[in-house]
Amino acid sequence: MRGVVMHAPGDVRVEDRGDPEIIHPTDAIIKMSATCICGSDLWPYRGADDVHDAPMGHEYVGIVEEVGSDVRNVRRGQFVVGSFVASDNTCEICRAGYQSRCVHAELMGHIGTQAQYARIPLADGTLVATPETPPAEMIPSLLAASDVLGTGWFAAVAAEAGPGKTVAVVGDGAVGLLGVLAARQLGAERVIAMSRHPDRQALAREFGATDIVEERGDEGVARIRDLTNGLGAHSVVEAVGTQQSMMQAISCTRPGGHVGFVGLSHDVALPGDELFSSMVHLHGGLAPVRRFLPELIRLIWDGEINPGKVFDLNLPLQDAAEGYKAMDERRAVKVLLTV
Repeated sequence: MRGVVMHAPGDVRVEDRGDPEIIHPTDAIIKMSATCICGSDLWPYRGADDVHDAPMGHEYVGIVEEVGSDVRNVRRGQFVVGSFVASDNTCEICRAGYQSRCVHAELMGHIGTQAQYARIPLADGTLVATPETPPAEMIPSLLAASDVLGTGWFAAVAAEAGPGKTVAVVGDGAVGLLGVLAARQLGAERVIAMSRHPDRQALAREFGATDIVEERGDEGVARIRDLTNGLGAHSVVEAVGTQQSMMQAISCTRPGGHVGFVGLSHDVALPGDELFSSMVHLHGGLAPVRRFLPELIRLIWDGEINPGKVFDLNLPLQDAAEGYKAMDERRAVKVLLTV
């Protein structure tokens, strides 16, 4: 099969990879209908993370081709959506709703789903079948559910977005934009998107943002406080993962408020004195997307949300290198790869 391999920072190639095979009786093999490039893939692309000859990709939707002898919940021919972390969905941690930290968790990024086929470990716990094969126009939204929608949703839930709340969103990438969508779906009265880019601002408004703040750092914090009678937001989504974005999120939150952080952390260190005086709740991390998949699929299937709009560049798998370059240069929010 053909698949994406990152040989070194900036060196992305589509080349022949071995066809996946059933290794464990709990595995499934799926034929990709679509996959995509994630903002987190840019960390190794830019050299911030070590990378050497790594298969890439962790977001996926497709048709089940083969199942192991112990698989009971999905069958050949079904269209499925899976989380970017494989989980058994039965262990004590999974039952508490934190499938991304399942005791048997496997990161799909180690398998690499920017490819024509992929082996899905723990298929019964990881994959969720759609009611029937979806129309082509629905596939981008279902693909978004595999990571960025589920991650933005978890961030909004962790931040306790809900009726009567003002929610601020730090980060205007795909996760931040879908955090806006999630906050509105959860009933937030006001959603403030922090963005400097007109195209992303427009999409944020389409997803439900009521206000846009272009300032960053201390100026951004001051602007949020201006919009909230000097108090700060009830709920803040942090969707970047840098020191500046985390401190901006904490500083934008009112005392007693909640920060949902899902940006992949890079060199973030929390100063104890500022955290102590802020009196904010922090919750987040590696999003348990599997917890939300059934409801997200239902919302998409019923036409209540259309998160697939976050994909603003579609390319064939063979052109993945151009997709990485476009996202690195901020010419694209998120790139969908057709297989």
